[in-house]
Amino acid sequence: MEINRQQLQQAAERGLLSVEQADALWAFLQTRQAGTPQFRLTHILYYLGGMIAIGAMTLFMNLGWERFGGGGLLLISLLYAVAALACSRWLLQQQLAIPAGILATLAVCMTPLAVYGVQSMLGLWPANTHYQDYHRYIDWRWLQMELATLAAASIVLQRLRLPFLVMPVAVTLWYMSMDLAPMLFDPEYVTYDWREWVSLWFGLAMLLLAFWVDLRSRSGRDYAFWLYLFGTLAFWGGLSLMDSSSELNKFLYLCINLLMILVSAVLARRVLAVCGALGCAGYLGHLAYQVFRDSMLFPFVLTLIGLAVIWLGIQWQRHEAAVTSRLRARLPAELQALLARRG
Repeated sequence: MEINRQQLQQAAERGLLSVEQADALWAFLQTRQAGTPQFRLTHILYYLGGMIAIGAMTLFMNLGWERFGGGGLLLISLLYAVAALACSRWLLQQQLAIPAGILATLAVCMTPLAVYGVQSMLGLWPANTHYQDYHRYIDWRWLQMELATLAAASIVLQRLRLPFLVMPVAVTLWYMSMDLAPMLFDPEYVTYDWREWVSLWFGLAMLLLAFWVDLRSRSGRDYAFWLYLFGTLAFWGGLSLMDSSSELNKFLYLCINLLMILVSAVLARRVLAVCGALGCAGYLGHLAYQVFRDSMLFPFVLTLIGLAVIWLGIQWQRHEAAVTSRLRARLPAELQALLARRG
């Protein structure tokens, strides 16, 4: 539920609360929302600048940096990390939690480069290996960089408690799932189909981790967002890329996407709804262009289905409070608390 100042003023005009109470409540809400990401120009500039800076030292680092050698890369990454952490702490003192979290994340994202510098100094990589390959190719030898990044993110997150720091954790876990596969299994079995299953199961595990983090969060900060995002993309991406050999499998795919939409409504996680809706649209496109390609009745039937969904929404709106109350009463106390926070 989004609340603006005009609504509070209208409530005061109707006598539901005094003008002083409305002003005090608005000041309280502004304080609570100060560190919460919102779709505002200020926050867009924060994240745009932060992602440019992080991308410059990770995704977009060119081969010219190899001239610094392992020792140079290690020194530069350490200087970047120390400066970013110092700026992050200063921003926290200024009550600017969002840019502080972005700079702390930049510091954590320097960890792979630092480890790569150490590895290069020790001669652990072939001459034709470059740091850019970390983001493009799957190789079990990147594992040391990933483990170090997880350790650094855990330490900084424990000290600063900034939700954006979970982002490198989610990305690193995703990288690790792909790099561990060739090491744990015979390479001849590591096919594209096999990687799709790895992505699916890893995504499901990350979603369960995100849900656990959601249950444990008590501060009001959203530490689970990035886990939900990458977990959903990994799970739904692996599921959608699989070759369905029958119409039954395709129908099961539709059911899973509908379940994702339902879960998104319960947990208030839009990424599940977006991917679920895309999956449903893909299935309907399959029906339109493959199964019922020459049927004149399909558009009419599809219209009726859409109207039925709207009617279902109307009925749910009328009876939502009663049904929700009865269902939540049967859930564990921790899950009830989570749903109450989500509204």
